[in-house]
Amino acid sequence: MKVENLVKIIGSDFYTGVPDSQLKALCDYLMSEYGIDPAHHIIAANEGNCTALAAGYHLATGKVPVVYMQNSGEGNVINPVASLLNDKVYAIPVLFIIGWRGEPGVHDEPQHIYQGEVTLKLLEDMGIEAFVIGKETSDEEVAAAMEGFRKVFAAGKDAAFVIRKGALTDSPKVEYRNDNEMLREDIIRHIVMASGSDPVVSTTGKASRELFEIREANGQGHECDFLTVGSMGHSSSIALGIAVNRPDLRIWCVDGDGAVLMHMGSMAVLGANRPNNMIHIVINNMAHETVGGMPTVAGCIDLTAIAKGCGYPYAVHVSDFEELDSELEKAKTRNELSFIEVSCSIGARSDLGRPTTTAIENKNNFMEYLAMKGKSK
Repeated sequence: MKVENLVKIIGSDFYTGVPDSQLKALCDYLMSEYGIDPAHHIIAANEGNCTALAAGYHLATGKVPVVYMQNSGEGNVINPVASLLNDKVYAIPVLFIIGWRGEPGVHDEPQHIYQGEVTLKLLEDMGIEAFVIGKETSDEEVAAAMEGFRKVFAAGKDAAFVIRKGALTDSPKVEYRNDNEMLREDIIRHIVMASGSDPVVSTTGKASRELFEIREANGQGHECDFLTVGSMGHSSSIALGIAVNRPDLRIWCVDGDGAVLMHMGSMAVLGANRPNNMIHIVINNMAHETVGGMPTVAGCIDLTAIAKGCGYPYAVHVSDFEELDSELEKAKTRNELSFIEVSCSIGARSDLGRPTTTAIENKNNFMEYLAMKGKSK
């Protein structure tokens, strides 16, 4: 169905969410219609954040807000849905719009398979009534479902439209760009050169895909890289867990601004523990580029200052390759937790592939590599 028709049927004037490629038509429509406007549209740090924002909107206005997200975000909303929205607690009505990645029978990436299997079951378990919208779903069917939802909302309960791949059409043309010059793939190529044979943990999305292809182009193996293909926002915590248990190794974490924002509390934990063998690099393009390019708030805040405030003993921002190479080399000899924020442009190769190894193969090869590095010491 046309995304504009869905929005008209819903009839809400407030949306908050985390962008999803399956919902790109909706995200582009909201950016075209509202941009980032606190009164109508806020892109939040994570899906739990969205849900709490939506609750605040309802408390202030008495109206029903809309929260949009990929189905992987269901895990982040379980707590606020169960302990805030639920009709046994505050009875706050919210409409969720959820992109159904990993739908059974539809090919998708490994990190989406199980999440896709349990998407509808999780909604049922949370007491959220769901209606699935596919390519063949008519406007009349959606309107009828929305009428039914209004009765659900009146009872202080929540509902969800679950969106199948390709169900929303007629996305407005929106261009996402910034004024930074360095490409992420080139930044990662410089990190690969500096890190040598050290273990690298990379964040979800295009960063891990580019790291994989750089190794391929270099004729290298992939055993020293842990590609965090899912679990957005958790790569730095994975790296911390490795670093504190393998103090004999230098651990690199290649992170992104959207991922850092999603679970920023991990930076406080990192700063408090201060592993002197970890280098945390945040490639900041101020965008959720992997799912379409919609903006993050990372262009409005100072991540380097936040790292310092969280206790990182060294934190720096770089914006060109000369500065980047210098800071990478200094980080290798500093012997303390280091934070490097790198300004990055929006954009990637149109032919960018995906890892050809499975997630289990990646894990096993990485663990064997860590074990081997211990024996070689």
